Amino acid sequence: MTDEGKEQFRTARDIRNEAADCKRCEDQRDYLLQYSPIIRFLSDNIRQLGGDLSSHNIYCRRCTSRKAGGFDPEYGILLCANEMKDQGHLEDTMAHEMVHAYDHLRFKVDWTNNLRHAACTEIRASSLSGECRWAREFFRRGQWKFTQQHQECDEAHAEKVVNEVWDSCFRDTRPFDEIYR
Repeated sequence: MTDEGKEQFRTARDIRNEAADCKRCEDQRDYLLQYSPIIRFLSDNIRQLGGDLSSHNIYCRRCTSRKAGGFDPEYGILLCANEMKDQGHLEDTMAHEMVHAYDHLRFKVDWTNNLRHAACTEIRASSLSGECRWAREFFRRGQWKFTQQHQECDEAHAEKVVNEVWDSCFRDTRPFDEIYR
């Protein structure tokens, strides 16, 4: 099958399964908000900074782009229900986006004008959410090496910025005492 054919198949499947995918995502989101240690910990720390993330602003929707989720300071967290592999994937995605929310509140991230801020919060979210665990990289993504997030600039500039902030951002585990996952 061609790449175009595969994408047409995935799109048709996502549309057909949208209601069931969103319901499963919402049920798992609500369970994680109540019982997941990492999600509860991040929720508490976000609340201490004056933020509020809960089922009213963590949305499960069908996404047309192939991503797991996203954070928007105005609206909250988007979870792409059609991209979630299982509850563990949802937990890692929620934790990743909640680290962005924490960083936004704690460090006043300038999302649009400061590439160093964006690079730093991606490094922190990836390392603190469990996203970079060896098993996830190997079994879910089939990757053996670290891959950088897409940047809205040329590759050389993005790599330079990531390298500039890597050490300090990777070592910054706030609000955690250490990387535990």
